[in-house]
Amino acid sequence: MKRHLYVGGYGPGILSTGEGLTRLASPSFLAPHPSLPVLYAAGELAQGWITAFGTDGGLSPWDERSSGGDSPCHLAVHPSGELLAVANYGDGVASLHRLDGRGVFTGDPIVLRHQGSGPDPERQQGPHAHQCVFHDDVLHVSDLGTDEIRRYSLDGAPLEPIRLPPGTGPRHFAFAGSRLYVAGELDGTVTLLEGGSLTTVPASASGETNYPSHLELAGDFVYVANRGPNTIAVLRADDLSPVAEVPSGGDWPRHFALDGDRLYVANQQSGGVTVFALTGGVPAATGEVIEVESPSCVLPA
Repeated sequence: MKRHLYVGGYGPGILSTGEGLTRLASPSFLAPHPSLPVLYAAGELAQGWITAFGTDGGLSPWDERSSGGDSPCHLAVHPSGELLAVANYGDGVASLHRLDGRGVFTGDPIVLRHQGSGPDPERQQGPHAHQCVFHDDVLHVSDLGTDEIRRYSLDGAPLEPIRLPPGTGPRHFAFAGSRLYVAGELDGTVTLLEGGSLTTVPASASGETNYPSHLELAGDFVYVANRGPNTIAVLRADDLSPVAEVPSGGDWPRHFALDGDRLYVANQQSGGVTVFALTGGVPAATGEVIEVESPSCVLPA
Protein backbone atom coordinates (compact mmCIF):
# COMPACT_ATOMS: atom_id res chain seq x y z
CA MET A 1 0.00 0.00 0.00
CA LYS A 2 1.34 3.43 -0.91
CA ARG A 3 2.22 5.50 2.16
CA HIS A 4 0.77 8.89 2.91
CA LEU A 5 3.40 11.61 3.30
CA TYR A 6 3.50 15.10 4.74
CA VAL A 7 6.15 17.36 3.22
CA GLY A 8 7.18 20.67 4.75
CA GLY A 9 9.59 23.23 3.38
CA TYR A 10 10.12 26.80 2.25
CA GLY A 11 7.40 26.78 -0.36
CA PRO A 12 3.77 27.87 0.11
CA GLY A 13 2.75 25.27 2.69
CA ILE A 14 2.53 21.62 3.78
CA LEU A 15 1.95 19.07 1.04
CA SER A 16 -0.15 16.06 2.06
CA THR A 17 0.00 13.38 -0.63
CA GLY A 18 -3.54 12.50 -1.62
CA GLU A 19 -4.92 15.60 0.11
CA GLY A 20 -3.14 18.55 -1.51
CA LEU A 21 -1.55 21.68 -0.06
CA THR A 22 -2.27 23.40 3.26
CA ARG A 23 -0.95 26.94 3.08
CA LEU A 24 1.43 28.01 5.85
CA ALA A 25 4.48 30.28 5.84
CA SER A 26 7.80 28.36 5.76
CA PRO A 27 6.77 25.13 7.55
CA SER A 28 10.36 23.86 7.49
CA PHE A 29 9.93 21.03 9.98
CA LEU A 30 7.05 18.75 11.01
CA ALA A 31 6.54 16.37 13.94
CA PRO A 32 3.62 14.11 14.91
CA HIS A 33 2.01 13.69 18.29
CA PRO A 34 2.85 10.18 19.54
CA SER A 35 -0.75 9.12 20.25
CA LEU A 36 -3.18 11.77 18.94
CA PRO A 37 -4.14 12.81 15.39
CA VAL A 38 -2.14 16.04 15.69
CA LEU A 39 0.72 17.37 13.56
CA TYR A 40 3.04 20.21 14.60
CA ALA A 41 4.79 22.56 12.20
CA ALA A 42 7.65 25.01 12.76
CA GLY A 43 7.24 28.28 10.86
CA GLU A 44 10.84 29.27 10.10
CA LEU A 45 10.50 33.04 10.23
CA ALA A 46 12.46 35.74 12.06
CA GLN A 47 9.53 35.90 14.48
CA GLY A 48 9.03 32.17 14.63
CA TRP A 49 5.72 30.38 15.08
CA ILE A 50 4.58 26.85 15.83
CA THR A 51 1.23 25.52 14.70
CA ALA A 52 -0.79 22.48 15.84
CA PHE A 53 -2.98 20.82 13.18
CA GLY A 54 -5.66 18.19 13.58
CA THR A 55 -5.11 15.48 10.97
CA ASP A 56 -8.51 13.76 10.80
CA GLY A 57 -9.92 14.43 7.32
CA GLY A 58 -7.11 16.74 6.20
CA LEU A 59 -5.08 19.33 8.08
CA SER A 60 -7.10 21.69 10.28
CA PRO A 61 -5.24 24.42 12.21
CA TRP A 62 -6.13 24.10 15.89
CA ASP A 63 -3.67 26.35 17.69
CA GLU A 64 -0.57 28.46 17.17
CA ARG A 65 1.86 30.47 19.21
CA SER A 66 5.33 32.02 19.14
CA SER A 67 8.25 29.62 19.01
CA GLY A 68 10.04 31.89 21.50
CA GLY A 69 12.85 32.76 19.12
CA ASP A 70 14.20 33.43 15.64
CA SER A 71 13.84 30.91 12.78
CA PRO A 72 12.58 27.67 14.36
CA CYS A 73 13.97 24.78 12.32
CA HIS A 74 13.18 21.65 14.37
CA LEU A 75 10.69 20.38 16.91
CA ALA A 76 10.04 17.18 18.83
CA VAL A 77 7.29 15.81 21.06
CA HIS A 78 8.06 13.98 24.30
CA PRO A 79 6.91 10.31 24.22
CA SER A 80 4.30 11.15 26.90
CA GLY A 81 2.66 13.57 24.46
CA GLU A 82 2.69 16.28 27.14
CA LEU A 83 5.62 18.42 26.00
CA LEU A 84 6.83 19.95 22.72
CA ALA A 85 10.40 21.21 22.26
CA VAL A 86 11.49 23.71 19.61
CA ALA A 87 14.96 24.65 18.33
CA ASN A 88 15.30 28.21 17.01
CA TYR A 89 18.34 28.42 14.75
CA GLY A 90 18.56 32.19 14.37
CA ASP A 91 19.22 33.13 17.99
CA GLY A 92 19.93 29.72 19.53
CA VAL A 93 16.83 29.79 21.74
CA ALA A 94 15.21 26.46 22.60
CA SER A 95 11.72 26.40 24.09
CA LEU A 96 9.43 23.93 25.85
CA HIS A 97 5.64 24.02 25.45
CA ARG A 98 3.14 22.06 27.53
CA LEU A 99 0.43 20.17 25.62
CA ASP A 100 -3.05 19.41 26.95
CA GLY A 101 -5.18 16.30 26.44
CA ARG A 102 -6.13 17.39 22.92
CA GLY A 103 -2.52 18.04 21.97
CA VAL A 104 -2.77 21.84 21.86
CA PHE A 105 -0.61 24.33 23.71
CA THR A 106 -1.32 25.17 27.33
CA GLY A 107 0.39 27.38 29.90
CA ASP A 108 3.39 29.61 29.38
CA PRO A 109 6.40 28.34 27.42
CA ILE A 110 9.79 27.78 29.01
CA VAL A 111 12.35 29.78 27.03
CA LEU A 112 15.92 28.44 27.13
CA ARG A 113 18.44 31.06 26.05
CA HIS A 114 22.10 30.28 25.54
CA GLN A 115 25.43 32.01 24.98
CA GLY A 116 28.68 30.99 23.38
CA SER A 117 30.52 30.82 20.07
CA GLY A 118 32.91 28.66 18.05
CA PRO A 119 35.98 29.06 15.83
CA ASP A 120 34.12 29.60 12.54
CA PRO A 121 33.74 33.40 12.30
CA GLU A 122 30.83 33.21 9.85
CA ARG A 123 28.76 30.34 11.21
CA GLN A 124 29.66 30.26 14.91
CA GLN A 125 29.47 33.87 16.03
CA GLY A 126 26.73 32.88 18.48
CA PRO A 127 24.48 29.97 19.45
CA HIS A 128 22.42 28.22 16.76
CA ALA A 129 20.05 25.55 18.09
CA HIS A 130 19.43 22.98 15.36
CA GLN A 131 17.65 19.87 16.66
CA CYS A 132 15.71 18.80 19.76
CA VAL A 133 15.71 15.18 20.97
CA PHE A 134 14.15 13.73 24.12
CA HIS A 135 16.30 10.89 25.47
CA ASP A 136 16.04 9.30 28.92
CA ASP A 137 13.70 12.12 30.00
CA VAL A 138 16.32 14.74 29.18
CA LEU A 139 15.97 17.34 26.42
CA HIS A 140 19.05 17.39 24.17
CA VAL A 141 19.59 20.34 21.83
CA SER A 142 22.37 20.42 19.23
CA ASP A 143 24.02 23.83 19.00
CA LEU A 144 25.90 24.37 15.75
CA GLY A 145 27.28 27.67 16.99
CA THR A 146 28.82 26.46 20.24
CA ASP A 147 29.84 22.88 19.35
CA GLU A 148 27.65 21.38 22.08
CA ILE A 149 24.72 19.11 22.66
CA ARG A 150 22.95 21.19 25.29
CA ARG A 151 21.00 19.27 27.94
CA TYR A 152 18.01 20.26 30.07
CA SER A 153 15.63 18.62 32.52
CA LEU A 154 11.98 18.52 31.44
CA ASP A 155 11.30 21.63 33.52
CA GLY A 156 14.06 23.54 31.73
CA ALA A 157 16.85 23.31 34.29
CA PRO A 158 20.24 23.31 32.51
CA LEU A 159 22.38 20.19 32.82
CA GLU A 160 26.02 19.56 31.87
CA PRO A 161 26.32 19.72 28.05
CA ILE A 162 28.04 17.21 25.79
CA ARG A 163 30.96 19.03 24.19
CA LEU A 164 32.27 18.27 20.70
CA PRO A 165 35.57 19.25 19.08
CA PRO A 166 35.75 22.94 18.10
CA GLY A 167 34.45 23.56 14.60
CA THR A 168 32.27 20.42 14.43
CA GLY A 169 29.05 22.39 14.01
CA PRO A 170 26.69 19.66 15.33
CA ARG A 171 23.46 19.57 13.37
CA HIS A 172 21.34 16.40 13.67
CA PHE A 173 22.05 13.50 16.00
CA ALA A 174 20.61 10.22 17.26
CA PHE A 175 20.94 7.92 20.25
CA ALA A 176 21.22 4.14 20.42
CA GLY A 177 21.31 3.32 24.13
CA SER A 178 24.50 4.88 25.48
CA ARG A 179 25.80 5.63 21.99
CA LEU A 180 25.42 9.08 20.47
CA TYR A 181 25.86 9.71 16.73
CA VAL A 182 26.31 13.31 15.53
CA ALA A 183 26.42 14.83 12.03
CA GLY A 184 28.89 17.73 11.92
CA GLU A 185 27.66 20.28 9.41
CA LEU A 186 30.80 22.41 9.51
CA ASP A 187 33.52 19.74 9.48
CA GLY A 188 31.68 17.26 7.22
CA THR A 189 31.84 14.34 9.65
CA VAL A 190 29.87 11.75 11.57
CA THR A 191 31.00 11.28 15.18
CA LEU A 192 30.24 8.39 17.53
CA LEU A 193 30.53 9.09 21.26
CA GLU A 194 30.39 6.20 23.70
CA GLY A 195 31.77 5.78 27.21
CA GLY A 196 34.16 8.70 26.91
CA SER A 197 35.57 7.55 23.57
CA LEU A 198 35.08 9.41 20.30
CA THR A 199 35.22 8.07 16.74
CA THR A 200 34.97 10.50 13.82
CA VAL A 201 34.80 9.68 10.09
CA PRO A 202 34.04 11.71 6.95
CA ALA A 203 30.31 11.71 6.21
CA SER A 204 31.06 11.32 2.49
CA ALA A 205 33.85 9.55 0.63
CA SER A 206 33.48 11.87 -2.36
CA GLY A 207 36.17 14.33 -1.33
CA GLU A 208 33.84 17.24 -2.18
CA THR A 209 32.97 20.06 0.19
CA ASN A 210 30.16 18.65 2.30
CA TYR A 211 27.57 20.04 4.70
CA PRO A 212 25.88 16.99 6.26
CA SER A 213 22.26 17.58 7.20
CA HIS A 214 20.05 14.84 8.61
CA LEU A 215 21.21 11.67 10.39
CA GLU A 216 19.15 8.62 11.41
CA LEU A 217 19.72 5.16 12.83
CA ALA A 218 17.93 2.07 11.56
CA GLY A 219 18.96 -1.38 12.74
CA ASP A 220 22.68 -1.85 12.24
CA PHE A 221 23.10 1.21 10.02
CA VAL A 222 23.58 4.96 10.29
CA TYR A 223 22.22 7.03 7.40
CA VAL A 224 23.39 10.57 6.70
CA ALA A 225 22.46 13.06 3.99
CA ASN A 226 25.33 14.95 2.35
CA ARG A 227 24.71 18.39 0.85
CA GLY A 228 27.33 19.28 -1.73
CA PRO A 229 28.10 15.73 -2.87
CA ASN A 230 24.29 15.24 -2.93
CA THR A 231 24.41 11.71 -1.58
CA ILE A 232 23.00 9.45 1.10
CA ALA A 233 25.75 7.59 2.92
CA VAL A 234 25.21 4.35 4.84
CA LEU A 235 27.62 3.51 7.68
CA ARG A 236 27.81 0.58 10.06
CA ALA A 237 26.52 1.62 13.46
CA ASP A 238 29.11 -0.34 15.43
CA ASP A 239 32.23 1.33 14.00
CA LEU A 240 31.12 3.87 11.34
CA SER A 241 32.74 1.85 8.56
CA PRO A 242 31.26 2.65 5.12
CA VAL A 243 28.60 0.40 3.60
CA ALA A 244 27.38 2.43 0.61
CA GLU A 245 27.00 5.96 -0.73
CA VAL A 246 24.37 6.66 -3.38
CA PRO A 247 23.19 9.80 -5.22
CA SER A 248 20.31 11.50 -3.41
CA GLY A 249 18.32 11.86 -6.63
CA GLY A 250 18.39 15.65 -6.53
CA ASP A 251 20.12 18.74 -5.22
CA TRP A 252 20.82 19.56 -1.56
CA PRO A 253 19.30 16.65 0.43
CA ARG A 254 18.02 18.54 3.47
CA HIS A 255 16.14 15.72 5.21
CA PHE A 256 15.02 12.14 4.74
CA ALA A 257 12.72 9.59 6.34
CA LEU A 258 13.02 5.82 6.64
CA ASP A 259 9.76 3.93 6.47
CA GLY A 260 9.85 0.15 6.24
CA ASP A 261 11.55 -0.75 2.97
CA ARG A 262 11.41 2.82 1.64
CA LEU A 263 13.60 5.89 2.02
CA TYR A 264 12.21 9.33 1.17
CA VAL A 265 14.72 12.14 0.52
CA ALA A 266 13.75 15.83 0.51
CA ASN A 267 16.07 17.47 -2.03
CA GLN A 268 15.57 21.12 -1.19
CA GLN A 269 17.08 22.89 -4.18
CA SER A 270 15.74 20.63 -6.93
CA GLY A 271 12.15 20.67 -5.75
CA GLY A 272 11.30 17.05 -5.08
CA VAL A 273 11.14 14.13 -2.68
CA THR A 274 12.95 11.16 -4.19
CA VAL A 275 11.78 7.65 -3.30
CA PHE A 276 14.26 4.80 -2.77
CA ALA A 277 13.79 1.10 -2.07
CA LEU A 278 15.93 -0.42 0.69
CA THR A 279 17.57 -3.77 0.05
CA GLY A 280 19.80 -5.02 2.83
CA GLY A 281 19.77 -1.49 4.17
CA VAL A 282 21.16 0.03 0.94
CA PRO A 283 19.02 2.59 -0.97
CA ALA A 284 18.21 1.91 -4.63
CA ALA A 285 16.49 4.47 -6.86
CA THR A 286 12.90 3.65 -7.84
CA GLY A 287 12.56 6.47 -10.37
CA GLU A 288 9.70 7.99 -8.36
CA VAL A 289 9.89 11.69 -7.43
CA ILE A 290 7.18 13.62 -5.60
CA GLU A 291 7.33 17.18 -6.90
CA VAL A 292 7.13 19.86 -4.20
CA GLU A 293 8.66 23.31 -3.95
CA SER A 294 11.76 23.65 -1.72
CA PRO A 295 11.16 20.61 0.54
CA SER A 296 13.03 20.49 3.85
CA CYS A 297 11.20 17.79 5.81
CA VAL A 298 9.37 14.59 4.90
CA LEU A 299 7.15 12.69 7.34
CA PRO A 300 5.49 9.34 6.51
CA ALA A 301 2.08 8.89 8.10
